[in-house]
Amino acid sequence: MTLNKVHLVGRAGRDPEVKYFESGKVVCNFTIAVNRNTSNRDDPPDWFDLEMWDKTAEVAKNFVRKGSLIGISGSLKFDRWNDRTTGDERQKPVIRVDRLDLLGSRKDNEAASNSSGSYDDDF
Repeated sequence: MTLNKVHLVGRAGRDPEVKYFESGKVVCNFTIAVNRNTSNRDDPPDWFDLEMWDKTAEVAKNFVRKGSLIGISGSLKFDRWNDRTTGDERQKPVIRVDRLDLLGSRKDNEAASNSSGSYDDDF
């Protein structure tokens, strides 16, 4: 049995960046800052790169803004590429989001939307 599942709750580190492809596909990328559950409030948050596609990407574009409180479920993947100057292989972890939950209050999300809810790729 294999399992690759990630669940996080945190705040968007920047406004979502959206790209549209000729095929009709949509991808959205942004970061999420997640505080550790420690007694030291001075600990810096952990930062994660997020990638979402299609309907979930559109929802993020329309409703998520920098600072929005969100919950996500997805899987961990690694983007790999060769460095242009050295030729060395590089990689970075990215969370491929399957489900996006808008967790802030209506007042918190008012600037970005008039409602909150849950959205996933299974539409």
